[in-house]
Amino acid sequence: MVKKYFWIWLVLPVSLFFLSFCFSKNKKTPTELPGIILQTLAATHYDPIQIDDTFSLRVYDLYLKRLDRSKRYFLQEDYDKFEQYKYQIDEQSQQNSFEFFDLVSTTFDKRLVDIEKVFEEILASPFDYNVSETYIYDEEKRNYAKSGKELKEEWRKYLKYAALEKYYAKVKQQEQAVERGDKEFKVKPLDSLEQQAREEVLKMQRNWTTRLKKFDRSKHMDMYLNCLTESFDPHTSYYPPKEKEDFDIRMSGRLEGIGAQLSERDGEIKVEMVVPGSPSYLQGELKEGDIIIKVAQKDSQSVDVRNMELSDAVQLVRGKKGTTVVLTVRKPDGSIKEIPIVRDVVIMEEGYAKSALLKNGKDKVGYIYLPQFYTDMNGRGGRTCSKDVKDEVQKLMKENIDGLVLDLRNNGGGSLQDVVDMAGLFVGAKPIVQAKYRDSRPDILISRERKIIYTGPLVILVNKYSASASEILAAALQDYDRALIIGTNDQTFGKGTVQRFLDLDRFANTNQGLGSVKVTIQKFYRVNGGTTQLQGVVPDIIMPERFASAEVGERSEDYPLKWNEITPLPLQMDIESHKGKIEKAVKKFEKRKAKNEVFELIEKDKKRIEIQRKKTDYPLQYEAYKAMQVQWEKESKLFEDQFKAKSLEIQAEVLKSDLRAMQGDTAKIKIKNDWLNGIKKDVYLKETLEILDGF
Repeated sequence: MVKKYFWIWLVLPVSLFFLSFCFSKNKKTPTELPGIILQTLAATHYDPIQIDDTFSLRVYDLYLKRLDRSKRYFLQEDYDKFEQYKYQIDEQSQQNSFEFFDLVSTTFDKRLVDIEKVFEEILASPFDYNVSETYIYDEEKRNYAKSGKELKEEWRKYLKYAALEKYYAKVKQQEQAVERGDKEFKVKPLDSLEQQAREEVLKMQRNWTTRLKKFDRSKHMDMYLNCLTESFDPHTSYYPPKEKEDFDIRMSGRLEGIGAQLSERDGEIKVEMVVPGSPSYLQGELKEGDIIIKVAQKDSQSVDVRNMELSDAVQLVRGKKGTTVVLTVRKPDGSIKEIPIVRDVVIMEEGYAKSALLKNGKDKVGYIYLPQFYTDMNGRGGRTCSKDVKDEVQKLMKENIDGLVLDLRNNGGGSLQDVVDMAGLFVGAKPIVQAKYRDSRPDILISRERKIIYTGPLVILVNKYSASASEILAAALQDYDRALIIGTNDQTFGKGTVQRFLDLDRFANTNQGLGSVKVTIQKFYRVNGGTTQLQGVVPDIIMPERFASAEVGERSEDYPLKWNEITPLPLQMDIESHKGKIEKAVKKFEKRKAKNEVFELIEKDKKRIEIQRKKTDYPLQYEAYKAMQVQWEKESKLFEDQFKAKSLEIQAEVLKSDLRAMQGDTAKIKIKNDWLNGIKKDVYLKETLEILDGF
């Protein structure tokens, strides 16, 4: 079936809702939620799993990981009791029985009381940092404690490591102040610093325990129900009514005031994205992948946010425009850095497509940055990314460009209609992607852009965070040999599915406030028949990236849907194929890559970071810990210094039409110039210009 006009991601066919089942009109209660959820997913999920022993095992593993991934609460004897339910959860879920759930949650509450006494006792006395011992940081290499005594010893090492981190930072800060001759800094005895470190860890643990104590049966239940849904795939989730209302905040972890999207997992708050044009973006030091450890108001004491609720951390970061917040972050290489950011209103204008003119010798290359596939959801004449990109391409063509770069790095996707139309700018009204519901023929989605507006050399830049709609565009232009795909990883994110919220009250024909499920309803397939799910898009050229070993993407999730393929579409090759030029550019890059000093540095630093990532045993003796930190900080600084010395700036200019539009607007001019300064130092963009030379 060919469809040219569609709202695939907005509307789910009503017939699908009632295809497999319908509920009786009897009112349902929350105690029947497992059965209701499973019936809903059986009827609507793209690839529903059988409710059998495999399902049971998935739920079992997920729930225990969610509660005690660190293996610091349950004893081996607890797991021995849980084991008997390993293959019974399927029957219990269908029968709305909570026997396994009640056993695990009540056991956890009991262990929590025991652990509270343990850490209070341990942190009451000073640690001896002269003893040579280690802490195993990787929970996968730790065994479950066989006794309370063994568990207490595990907690002692964990708390000692946490206190050592703080103690080392305090000693280092004091030594640096003395070296600077800072007379205002009050020097304290080392035992006072050690006591302060323990007190801070104690406060952190008390806060964490208080948070867990608030984790009542209903919250335990929400977690358990999410383990049921996530057994189908990682994007299918249960949302109680209030969480559904707070969906936008919960999903993005927005920090209004600095412009960073955060996520919280296993007690750590991670920077997922820095919003373009935001205070964090303009300040320049906060990056994706950073872990926020502390938050402080200017000239105030830092608050440790590890193990803190994301919403509570957000409140600490929020503040009035013009005030300063100081974030202490741990970089992916292990180094610690303080980053001051002046709060401001996040300028959403900077989330739109924008362009610049790049020069490489005599060649002029157009550059378009697209942070997301935005659209006007209400259809009221608002901005859409397909129209904006079309406008930017046309402006660049007036500058007589010799090539075009469309940057989709860190673009997590968005409007399906817009990505299909955008592809049409370069290939015309052709099939762009196949969208398939379960048990149905795929819909072939064709661009509404009948006229190709740009036929010259085209490069699409991607990375491991390019997902969903970004992957659709890159895949289509790759299948038509229309664009050269350049990335910094072996593949893009690998999310080739679509989700939709379904109201459980509607399915149960009740008004009990049962909540909603976000369910995977659709899968995308390329023109060549392969899905973008799991495998993403493999770039034609892969450049080295420092943090390439970091586990990111669909394949790092629990139970993702599999890759598969359907019948490919016949390629309508009535456009100029760039296949020969693409192959030539790839060969040219491989020859030049070995001589690129910047890439050589990146490869070397990548190996250093991989070694650090594999390290799981951390010293608990002060001098050994200090030596490790000093070495890491030295290596990180050495790389940064060498990287800056060898990197060459790109010639980047504002388009003449943009200059005229911004005339007199100092704020817009500053934002544009700051953006251009970032472009000028982009080593990957620099290499892309070299690749385009002679394309």
